[in-house]
Amino acid sequence: MQSQWFVLHTLAGQEQKVKDSLEKRLKTEEMSEYVKEILLPMEKVAEVRAGKKTVTSRKLYPGYVFVNLVLFDDNKRIIEKPWYFVRETQGIIGFIGGERPSPTSQEEIDSIKAQISDSEDTEKPKVNFDVGELIKINDGPFLNFGGAIEEIDPERGKLKVTVNIFGRNTPVELEYWQVEKA
Repeated sequence: MQSQWFVLHTLAGQEQKVKDSLEKRLKTEEMSEYVKEILLPMEKVAEVRAGKKTVTSRKLYPGYVFVNLVLFDDNKRIIEKPWYFVRETQGIIGFIGGERPSPTSQEEIDSIKAQISDSEDTEKPKVNFDVGELIKINDGPFLNFGGAIEEIDPERGKLKVTVNIFGRNTPVELEYWQVEKA
């Protein structure tokens, strides 16, 4: 019997509760031989609230939790113990695939895990910007100035913005969190 990754559909906003509940029940119901890993993909997001930069976590796949478990026996029949263990968890709507869940490929899970580890090093802006878009500066020496985005550097989390100062267009480099959409 081999474990495979399955996607669980959860009630909106219940993903963390489902993950915690599964992990807690894993020990009490002795399901660790079936359930190998529970994954709730999150990324760090930076935004400005009341003039202060805050970093929060955002779910990459809202409404879904990934579980690595042994669900099928060697004859491809569903094993009832892990099936009901997952199905009876509060907040879970069901498996993706319904009554006959289809496993997710290991490549997909590896790509999701890579996305999570990339996110741990960098903070993504809560808002995505486009070149040529008009923005308003909400922090720093150019507070309340408006401008147009000329370049976007996602690696460094910076924008090059052309700001009109004293009747002249001046390029200014700003961080994502220092601006908002106009």
